[in-house]
Amino acid sequence: MKELALKYGCNPNQKPARIFMQEGELPIQVLNGRPGYINFLDALNSWQLVKELKEATGLPAAASFKHVSPAGAAVGLPLSDVLKKIYFVEGMELTPLATAYVRARGADRMSSYGDFVALSEECDACTARLISREVSDGVIAPGYSPEALEILKGKRKGSYNVIAIDPAYRPAPVEHKDVFGITFEQGRNEVKLDESLLTNLVTQQKEFPDEAKRDLLIALITLKYTQSNSVCFAKDGQAIGVGAGQQSRIHCTRLAGNKADLWHLRQHPKVLELPFKDGIKRPDRDNTIDVYLSDDDMDVLADGNWENYFTRRPEPLTREEKRAWLDQVTGVSLGSDAFFPFGDNIERAHRSGVSYIAQPGGSIRDDHVIETCDKYGIAMAFTGVRLFHH
Repeated sequence: MKELALKYGCNPNQKPARIFMQEGELPIQVLNGRPGYINFLDALNSWQLVKELKEATGLPAAASFKHVSPAGAAVGLPLSDVLKKIYFVEGMELTPLATAYVRARGADRMSSYGDFVALSEECDACTARLISREVSDGVIAPGYSPEALEILKGKRKGSYNVIAIDPAYRPAPVEHKDVFGITFEQGRNEVKLDESLLTNLVTQQKEFPDEAKRDLLIALITLKYTQSNSVCFAKDGQAIGVGAGQQSRIHCTRLAGNKADLWHLRQHPKVLELPFKDGIKRPDRDNTIDVYLSDDDMDVLADGNWENYFTRRPEPLTREEKRAWLDQVTGVSLGSDAFFPFGDNIERAHRSGVSYIAQPGGSIRDDHVIETCDKYGIAMAFTGVRLFHH
């Protein structure tokens, strides 16, 4: 099949729409549903991400995409009891691929609502069951077990989008994009992201533990497929905060840092013990937890709305308690798709427990950025590789 007609493009008024190959056959097969223009953008970007994560780490990988940027990306490392609880998978069977999916979907559950999923290897029944219970638009993988495919075909009243991609497919080395009737051409970004990029440590602290190297690679590979400007916080084998598409680097860092903070705060004992009523659905729990953790929105629960969700009024988590909890956080890795122009990014990163940084370097203020890292004992590598993605 050389082309596939689509219902419409980014918006319903944008017709006609299709995907097609100039030469050869499409490397994808739609096994169920009718994916749209944005679905395919998410699917093809996310597939590249998980494919590279698997190659870089040797572990099964998964990603959760929304509007052509990842909400989460992860590899299949075992989950702690606390993570099982905040990801709503206590007592469930978890294969390595399923664990990667749970991590990717759980990093930023609000942003992942209605996502497109990518899996680095054949989808097994365990992973399919977990996907089937979440609000999602579709999934792309190199294959599906018969049981997994049947499970996914039953999702969304039979309309769930299931795409298989040929894992051996290699695109042409030059790619094209039309904007306003003008065709842009460039070589594909084939830069290989591996530990060799983490050797130029420019700070006084010059040690990256193996776990930090793994997490930094996860952050960098995630950034390679995130709309720029972008910054990614990673820990424990997964992205925990992605700041995408901001015009200012500090806003990227703040956005990603705030998401990382929420990931850590969701593990606070007061959040784990929130007295939810039976029958409250997971998306409603996610939204309520987000409100509970927001200094601006907590009054919404205090005004009596708590009765809609809880068996009793929850004890507030004060700003002082949040700060004390976050001040204990260390060992977070941070990647940036371009250089940090000012030390304020490092100051913000430090507040979210960042201990390790990988960024291209090359700012006229590199000395100030390095000095700020040294102030907090942060180890930083200059990769020399920019990862803009548009």
